[in-house]
Amino acid sequence: GRARPRSLADLIGALATAEVGAESPRMRPLFASDEERAEFERRHGAEVVPKAEPAEARGRCWLGIDAGSTTIKAVVIDSRGRIVFTHYASNEGDPVAAAVEIVRRVRTGLPEGAVIGRSCATGYGEGLVKAALTMDEGEIETMAHYRAAESVAPGVTSVIDIGGQDMKYLRIRDHAVDSISVNEACSSGCGSFLQTFAQTMGTDVRAFARAAMASTNPVDLGTRCTVFMNSSVKQAQKEGADVRDISAGLSYSVVRNALYKVIKLKDPSDLGERVVVQGGTFLNDSVLRAFELLTGRQVVRPDIAGLMGAYGAALTARMHDSGEGASSLATVEALEGFSVETTRKTCRLCQNHCQMTISTFSNGERHVSGNRCERGASLERVPKKSELPNLYDWKYKRIFGYRRLTAGKAFRGDMGVPRVLGMYENYPFWFTMLTKLGFRVMISGRSNHALFEEGMESIPSENVCYPAKLVHGHIEALLKKGVTNIFYPCVAFEQGGGGADNCFNCPVVATYPEVIRNNMERLSDPGVRFISPFVNFSNREYLPAHLVGAFKEHGYDIPLEEMRAALDAAWEEDAAVKAEIRQKGRESLEWMRAHGVRGIVLAGRPYHLDPEINHGIPEVIVGLGMAVLTEDSVIDDRLERPLRVRDQWTYHSRLYEAAARVGDEPDLEMVQLNSFGCGVDAITADQVQEILEGRGDVHTVLKIDEVSNLGAARIRLRSLEAAVAERCAPAPRAAEAEAVREGAESEAVGREGAVPASSTALVSAAVDTALHEDPASAAAREERAGARAGHIEVRASFTKEMREAGYEILAPQMSPIHFRFLAPLLARAGLRVRLLERTSRRSTETGLKYVNNDSCYPAIVVIGQLVEEFVSGRADPDRTAVGITQTGGMCRATNYAALLRKALRDAGYPQVPVIALSVQGLEDNPGFQLGLKDIHKAVQAFVIGDAIQSMLLRVRPYEAVQGSAMELYRRWDRIVREWIADGRSHEFGGGRARRLTYAGLIRACVREFDALALRDIPRKPRVGLVGEILVKFHPDANNHAVDVIEAEGCEAELPGLMQFFHYSSATAEWDQANLGIGGRQRRIMPLVLWALERYEAPVRRAFAATGGKFEPHRRIGEMIPRSQDIARLGNQAGEGWYLTAEMVDMIEHGCPNIICAQPFACLPNHIVGKGMFRALRNRYPESNIVAVDYDPGASEVNQLNRIKLMLATAVQGRDGSGDDDGVLDLVGIDFEDAPGAGAGVGAGAGDSGGRRVVGLGMPGVPPRRAAALR
Repeated sequence: GRARPRSLADLIGALATAEVGAESPRMRPLFASDEERAEFERRHGAEVVPKAEPAEARGRCWLGIDAGSTTIKAVVIDSRGRIVFTHYASNEGDPVAAAVEIVRRVRTGLPEGAVIGRSCATGYGEGLVKAALTMDEGEIETMAHYRAAESVAPGVTSVIDIGGQDMKYLRIRDHAVDSISVNEACSSGCGSFLQTFAQTMGTDVRAFARAAMASTNPVDLGTRCTVFMNSSVKQAQKEGADVRDISAGLSYSVVRNALYKVIKLKDPSDLGERVVVQGGTFLNDSVLRAFELLTGRQVVRPDIAGLMGAYGAALTARMHDSGEGASSLATVEALEGFSVETTRKTCRLCQNHCQMTISTFSNGERHVSGNRCERGASLERVPKKSELPNLYDWKYKRIFGYRRLTAGKAFRGDMGVPRVLGMYENYPFWFTMLTKLGFRVMISGRSNHALFEEGMESIPSENVCYPAKLVHGHIEALLKKGVTNIFYPCVAFEQGGGGADNCFNCPVVATYPEVIRNNMERLSDPGVRFISPFVNFSNREYLPAHLVGAFKEHGYDIPLEEMRAALDAAWEEDAAVKAEIRQKGRESLEWMRAHGVRGIVLAGRPYHLDPEINHGIPEVIVGLGMAVLTEDSVIDDRLERPLRVRDQWTYHSRLYEAAARVGDEPDLEMVQLNSFGCGVDAITADQVQEILEGRGDVHTVLKIDEVSNLGAARIRLRSLEAAVAERCAPAPRAAEAEAVREGAESEAVGREGAVPASSTALVSAAVDTALHEDPASAAAREERAGARAGHIEVRASFTKEMREAGYEILAPQMSPIHFRFLAPLLARAGLRVRLLERTSRRSTETGLKYVNNDSCYPAIVVIGQLVEEFVSGRADPDRTAVGITQTGGMCRATNYAALLRKALRDAGYPQVPVIALSVQGLEDNPGFQLGLKDIHKAVQAFVIGDAIQSMLLRVRPYEAVQGSAMELYRRWDRIVREWIADGRSHEFGGGRARRLTYAGLIRACVREFDALALRDIPRKPRVGLVGEILVKFHPDANNHAVDVIEAEGCEAELPGLMQFFHYSSATAEWDQANLGIGGRQRRIMPLVLWALERYEAPVRRAFAATGGKFEPHRRIGEMIPRSQDIARLGNQAGEGWYLTAEMVDMIEHGCPNIICAQPFACLPNHIVGKGMFRALRNRYPESNIVAVDYDPGASEVNQLNRIKLMLATAVQGRDGSGDDDGVLDLVGIDFEDAPGAGAGVGAGAGDSGGRRVVGLGMPGVPPRRAAALR
């Protein structure tokens, strides 16, 4: 019957006492006791700077104004070092008007006898305010903040400043700025971040901060941007979290963003002994407390934390004051009738077409913003171009400065070439070849934002890098011009050379033509030819015949000798261009040194030459009075090897070489350009930093995307310039700081017994750091010592002696069913292996701490899992090794071993050997040797694992007795583990050891799964889970996606693990024909594939006997032809073409619903995952595919919502007449600990009573706080 009505009061009471079924993780309260809070407030209450009323000012005074992005601050100090005037307020969108009012107040408020001796502006609006008020000087804000911190806390070692939308970290060594880090484009973790959430929760930021201090159970909200964080906050609210707990959780998130993404802190000792925090956000006590808790350090927060930029500007003015005369600062009279006229203008002096804003003030001063070089700001009719070398400008013109054939001479017609990605490296080669072949080469025009927007509709992946997004616009532009023949090859390998390990292109550069081919529908129009052969530049011999064949496929009959001659000319031109670049570099260095000019090596990928991509940064550098060099103009093969990373990408090999030279030559500095979404740079940036710091130099990275933010770039570059100047003259700075300090301290003592901030103790309350040094601190100290000696590291190797001594080997989890067989398998070979079956939030947090946060999610998960074992004390670093796989391809997964070694070293365990396992044998592991019998048994074990996985997923949604499928799985897990150990099983023999053959075991296993009692119901919607290998197989990594699928009444399907190995062996013939890779690989790989398929024969026979209940995985040879018109075999990064083939196979065999699980910003998945969806949907209209990105900070709610929509479509579209009414009801999922180590949790996905979920063969599923999406 109908439910009885309930009163509103009754409902409110029920809600208040209801148990929350899904709960977000919680963190330590900011204060565990009243005593902790009292000590905190007492300590920070003592950090004061001397002050006086304006009327008490004496003698010469100095004004500093900090014109920030959202606020404006001002400080005046007098001759006694006291602050006599302060201002902190919003600039209300008009910093000039706010600054005018400040100066008017200062001028009228100072008493007679007090004079402004000098003034200084800093901050984002420095130039504007300086011009408007005729201030004496401007100072880059990073240096202003450093000087303020040094004054407050003499001997400061780190300065962390968090403002409204920006964040800065200054590392100080020997009284000089050693390195500077700032947030790039995202303001998550800054003051505006907290203000946004305060407003959404109906309060102001001050009340929001006070609420956090009273929190007893802060919500762990992760470390992502505002968009993702918003989902986490909403989920926490659904679960009953109040404002206090959410505010405290956000305070933790602010600090974690700063620590992991900007400071990249590995150990608190890296901050040094004296840490100063400042900026308006640190006025929030909850953020300050979170910082101290997360770093384990007591820090100094001056009582003027929000004014430190202005204070530093005032100190700068005092430093540079001659002591005579008065400041040029505008007088009160000059401010009467002050006005400003603003106009906008497009500069036409070059093809950048800068959009300039020109402010003309009533005092006659003029300020120009938006210009990339000084020519735009000039008043001359035709401003002269700077004489400073700018090799970005020169190289751009050299690369594309070719005259094409006339129409009459182009006997083969027009051939379009897009000005994109690898063409910035190889255009001279391709232009020469095509011209010699009789084509008129039609290069697309220069990039601009309008061209980007022209191609936006066909971009399949929103988080691919901007250079890749531009490709769509360039192709569209060629087609609009009527160019119907387009040549855009997939260059997998560049030319080899030097001491590099390989010569790959990155996956996006190498294979983006595949995305274009499948997503730009106009390329399928009649008469349009898109020629995109796969090419290997490291093998010249095969190229003529290969390209003849590629052009013939599109109707061009080119004789082999003609192609060979054209390629000879192309190679010659390519070499000439590279020689010219090096010669131009030598000439530029000579000019620099003759004129006493510093140079910046602006190091990036070739496509960073594109002004639309680099946003005019080269011109900004020239405007700062420094020359611009490219990385390939200065390389000279001086770099010492081997490197920590596997040096496998050609463009990045040049970065490493250039870094070595920059570090050796004092008049050069390096700035590395990094496009947002470039996963490869997560590997390379750390290695470049190690090379530079190993030579005592500074590493600066500029992240760039489609949004031009020259203001931030200019600050970084000026900061670098100032840091270099500070390093060159540390002694005067120290002496000056001492003099300032003595004056300030004497004044402080004279004022009511106040204690200067610098006298506050900085010793941790928990650990006396003067007496104790933990392993991580010791490792950090050793690393600094090693950096002075260089970047070369001695790898800890797993030796035969370690094996004989019984070292434990830690193996990370990947596929629960298969990897449970590892321990008995390797024990046969005399290896003591412990599988780390579960990950946790804590291990992921450890991964975030010790792995570059731009690295892919699997690296953070796996490395965090391994390092956490040592950090927690569960593993002995002196008797333990760790194992990790290497793929060996162009994917960054090949460098997981390098990331792991760095993480172990940073965590304080450099002695732990890393066993890097790869089919190619990329590294030698003397103590880890497997015989043929061991490998034979390993293949058998993985084949059995695939069979069990398939059968378990097939029967579990239909089991007649809840939990019976998992009980059967656990039985066979025990049987297989026993059988692997010695070929017998007590479990199978009912207590007696019974010997089993491989085929016999498989037959018996399949019979028992076939005999399992099932409900007689229609088959449920089938949902496939594909994607990156770890994310699709590891339940913790994909937030238990299989459990979600089954809990909602669907049947999950997973590919086999062995199929990945088949994929790796299946392309030898194609590789020889299309990449010129033959030899041993061409002979061996087909035999390997044949042998692997023989191992699966018993499974195929046993499955055939079940009458279709269980289906074997399709042979890789059957999958290839059905998917090659979508993703060709040249897609070999990560899962490569096999990922697309998996989706085709599932759709064609009754599983059109697919979750493509991928790490956030995974490079190969931009191509073979999201990049293929349009083609799949065009061919298979019934396909229902959703991409789900996984990342440590990604919102689980967002992930589940995406899966929910896909499952809803699956349920609505199924053809069945079961009891289900077709309505999808996603419920909260209750994950409970199973009793006992071998216990599992049953699943009754279709049962009305009990939505308990399974762990896909894992020994026990831990508590999990999933979302209740009802």
